This record gives sequence, structure tokens and C-alpha cells, in this order.
Amino acid sequence: MIKRNRLTVFILIAMVLGVTIGYIVHQNSSADFIKKFSDNIKLLTTIFLRLVQMIIAPLVFCTLVVGIAKLGDLKTVGRVGGKALLWFITASLVSLLLGMFLVNLFQPGHAIDLSNKDTAGAEDLIGKTQEFTLASFVDHVFPASVLDAMAKNQILQIVVFSVFFGIAATALHEYAKPVVKALDAASHIILKMVGYVMWFAPLGVFGAIAAVIATKGLQVFSFYGQYLLYFLVGIALLWGILLSVGFLVLRNRLPHLLKRIAQPLLIAFSTTSSEAVFPKLTEELERFGCKDKIVAFILPLGYSFNLDGSMMYMTFASIAIAQAYGIHMDLATQLTMLLVLMLTSKGIAGVPRAALVVVLATCSMFKIPAAGVALILPIDHFCDMFRTMTNVVGNGLATSVVSKWEGALEPAP
Repeated sequence: MIKRNRLTVFILIAMVLGVTIGYIVHQNSSADFIKKFSDNIKLLTTIFLRLVQMIIAPLVFCTLVVGIAKLGDLKTVGRVGGKALLWFITASLVSLLLGMFLVNLFQPGHAIDLSNKDTAGAEDLIGKTQEFTLASFVDHVFPASVLDAMAKNQILQIVVFSVFFGIAATALHEYAKPVVKALDAASHIILKMVGYVMWFAPLGVFGAIAAVIATKGLQVFSFYGQYLLYFLVGIALLWGILLSVGFLVLRNRLPHLLKRIAQPLLIAFSTTSSEAVFPKLTEELERFGCKDKIVAFILPLGYSFNLDGSMMYMTFASIAIAQAYGIHMDLATQLTMLLVLMLTSKGIAGVPRAALVVVLATCSMFKIPAAGVALILPIDHFCDMFRTMTNVVGNGLATSVVSKWEGALEPAP
């Protein structure tokens, strides 16, 4: 407990130092120095994220296979998976509809100044964007090679392979037990590694915050304060909905859950990466009382299918860009966009700015200027902080609620 609190304090100190040093550099340096400083200081974040990413693929594979095998039979796998998908689909639709409602209510796109484009950042995103087709969707979901999927950290592809592997192991019963036992041991070794990696989190947080403040300065809030404010209203409402439903199921255990996942939330907020907290979130949910087999099954699925903050932001941002350019979108078109986002968003787990890549692709489909993403890039890092934290809350709640439904939530100590 003391070690965990100490790490949280270090992360908070790193955030304050990042803002302070970033602002000093922004105010007192040339443009060339600021760029060099930003590029170099971000290497600290890159180191931390790479350390986390190196354990994501083996951890997802081991925990998901073991989780499915421990469920005991295919009937139980189907029942638990069905409950999880019910939560994921409902939460995704609520998030998308909330974003659509708020962007139409507040009209934040009309407040965006067309002169504040980040065209360089937009060009970088355009290079990562592929036009959405059924063929590209299939390529994105189903792996041709599990080794390639693991090498590229394609979470959804790894999940698909792991589900098939886990179901096959469950069907073979005793014959597969040595393999399942070995994977269970491997998952515990990887989780032990998590403890070591997390001590690099303050460095990653410092690098991320210092880089963005040095480049943008604090005045970015004055240009985009209205856009950020309306988005934060949406995040607050989404938290209210998620926590209310969570309270109906978990009752007085909900505050304890939030206390348990506070540190993963802080890391997700400051690094803008859900991936960065996947291993730590796994540990904390098990300490909260969720059975390891449920956590190992639900959490990897949630990282591919249940990114509530990102879902809300995608409708909010896409329609806001249309508003900025004066493009009217009727209700039918917006609902069509919502369904497209429901499909294209799957598997974007954990990567900073991944939601923007989806927004970019969606804008292209609906004849909204793709370069309009440059309009929201200056403030996007700060929006990303809140939507990433919301993704973690959503997955923590989903895992805990399904555990409760399955009678697999241990009583509070």
C-alpha cells in the first residue's frame, strides 16, 4: 500500500514538473529549441510506453486463454461472453449517442477558429489512415499470423486467436491442462514484471506533459476553452451514467473499486494510453475481488470492444469538424455515421491518438474535409487525457459488474 501511494505521489510530482518546465521552455526559447526539446523529452514517454507494450501481447494471450480454460466449459464461456458483450454494446451505443446529442446541443464546432490548424500533425495522421471497407475491416480483425499480430500489438487480432485457443483448450479438458498451467505461470511472471515497469511511469508522465506544454503553451486553453468545456460536460455525464449503473449492481462496493483503480486512472490520464495501465488494472481488479478467470476473460475483450470515452469523442469530434466548416448533417446521416463508428472503432485499444485516426477516416467517408482534424489537434492531447481515463473506468466497471452477475466477486475484506 505504501509503495503504491509513493508511486502515485511521484506521478503527481512528475505532472507538476512537466507543466512547469514545459511552460518555461515555451516562454523563453526559440521555435527550433522548443521542437528539439519536445522531440527529446518525449523519448521518456516512448521508453515507458515501449516497456508496457512489450508485455501487452503475451499478457493478453496468457490471461485470456487461462481465463477461458478456467471457466470450465463452453457453456460458461458463452454465458459470460454474452453478458460482457451486452454491457459493451449498450455502453458503446450510449457513449456514441451522448456525443451526438451534446455536439448538436452545444454546437462547439462554431467556436473553433479555422486559423488554428495543426496541419503538420494532421498530415501525420492522414498517413496512418486507410479508407474503411469491409475487406479492411476483416484484415483488421482476423489475423493471418498470430506472430505478426503479436509483433505489431494488434490487440483485437490477438484476442481472436486467444479466444479460439482458449475454447480449444477447454474442449480438450485434461489433455490441455499442462499447457494451461504453463500459461498461468507465465501470466504471473509477466504481472511481476508489471511492478518493475510501473516505476518508469513518472518519467513517461513528465515527458508527455512537458512536450505538449512546451509546444502549445497554456494559451491553447484560451483558444479552445469552449470546445474542451463542452467535451468535459460530456465526460462528466458519461461518468455519471456509468457509475450510476455500476452502483445499481455493485452497491457500496463502488467506492472501493474506484479507490483500487485510482492509480491506473492517474497513469492513463497523464500518458493518454489505455495500454499503459492494462497490466496494472488487471492486478487491481483481482485485488478488488474479481476472480482471476473473469478478469482474464473480460478485460482483454473490453480493450477491443468497450472504449466508452473514445466512442463518445468520435461522434463529438466528427460532427464538430463538420460544424466548423458549415456542413449541415441531418439526423439520418448522423445516425449512419454513428453505426460506422461503432464498427470502425473496434480494436483501437490503448494507442494515443487512435481515436483521431478513426475520426479522420470517418470524415473522409462523409465528405467532411479530412484536413479538418487539424482544427482539433491543438487541444486533442487534453481531450485524450479524459477520454483515456474514461475508457479505463468503463472497463473496470464492466469487469466488476460481470463478476457480480456471475457470483464471482469476492466479499469486501
